[in-house]
Amino acid sequence: MTASEAADTGHAGAIPGFPGGTAVSHLHVYDWPTPDGLAGGSPHLHTASTEGYVVVHGEGTLETLSGAGYSRTPLAPGTLLWFTPGTVHRLVNGSGDLELLVVMQNAGLPEAGDAVLTYPPDILADPDAYARATAIPPWTGFPDAASAHAAMAAAARQRRDLAIEGYLRLRERVRRHGPGALDELYAAAVGLVRDKAAGWHHHWERGPHRQAEATRAHIAGLAGGDGAHLGDSAVYTADTAAGPRRTGMCGMLKVWDLDGAHPVG
Repeated sequence: MTASEAADTGHAGAIPGFPGGTAVSHLHVYDWPTPDGLAGGSPHLHTASTEGYVVVHGEGTLETLSGAGYSRTPLAPGTLLWFTPGTVHRLVNGSGDLELLVVMQNAGLPEAGDAVLTYPPDILADPDAYARATAIPPWTGFPDAASAHAAMAAAARQRRDLAIEGYLRLRERVRRHGPGALDELYAAAVGLVRDKAAGWHHHWERGPHRQAEATRAHIAGLAGGDGAHLGDSAVYTADTAAGPRRTGMCGMLKVWDLDGAHPVG
């Protein structure tokens, strides 16, 4: 088998994924005031994905609770940072116009339920209550964009405030008792995602794993003097999803439809 034949690891004709099997989105962080007087997003963690930020406009702060304890990281244009699974993160929109490019590991997996919001413990312990608190109505169920946006924003703000309620209690426990105070949240998070996790393998297989295998085949081919895969070179693009910006956990999201990627020209 040549490097070109092996590059797509058995997925002939498949569109090469975005680099690294990641996803990218443009985030306008919420400017809605929170119960503690700060503007920003919904605190949450990811159970299996690392997340990265590039600040493109505005200023703010990233608050985190992790194995390193409580931390506050200033955000300004040009800031680049990332955090690993289990890091509770809260974006604070200090300037009111904070915008980020978000790079998310394992494209599609966070949307499949990898993220867990920091609700109070009684909600985290009840999957049905968690689902009700987290649901956002689909924009297609409304007669026009304005009414859809209003309803979606109201639901997003309500779940954000509930997550802030749980986060503020959790932050105080971490400050008093250290990172071990996160153990209860981690146990609840595992309980919420456990039944979904087996279905996440395909996101990894068709994304990071497939790309890693393609690179392995390319390197092996080049080492043997075979550069046939270079002839398969092309440029690809993806369109933004239809409808208004999504009401994400941390702000209004512009997302690209990577599953609908297609060659340029």
